[in-house]
Amino acid sequence: MIDGESSWTSAHHAAEMEDVETLARLLDAGVDPNETNCGMTLLTHAIDVEGDGAMQSGEPLTVHTTAVVLAFGADPELSGPDGRTPRSVAEAYGHEIASRLLRKHLDQKAPGS
Repeated sequence: MIDGESSWTSAHHAAEMEDVETLARLLDAGVDPNETNCGMTLLTHAIDVEGDGAMQSGEPLTVHTTAVVLAFGADPELSGPDGRTPRSVAEAYGHEIASRLLRKHLDQKAPGS
């Protein structure tokens, strides 16, 4: 069992497993896309899982979990209780796809865009 896994919410568990179908259903049913659990927002958790998975497997980075959480309204600037922001997590992993996706969402939020 992964440390803290037993106390994860259903959405955080889906993010950890990169189960985007379950994650999308939960978010569509009303789960808060900005929920925090075990020290992470759902968005930082998604980015962390994608970055860590790529590091461990040697496979290319994915962005599907991050994209789903953002599509359902996660705040790309919201930091977790540990102070980490989605951008800082993406930068720590060199997750350029997630960084670009975050920038696009921030640009859309900017006044006059």
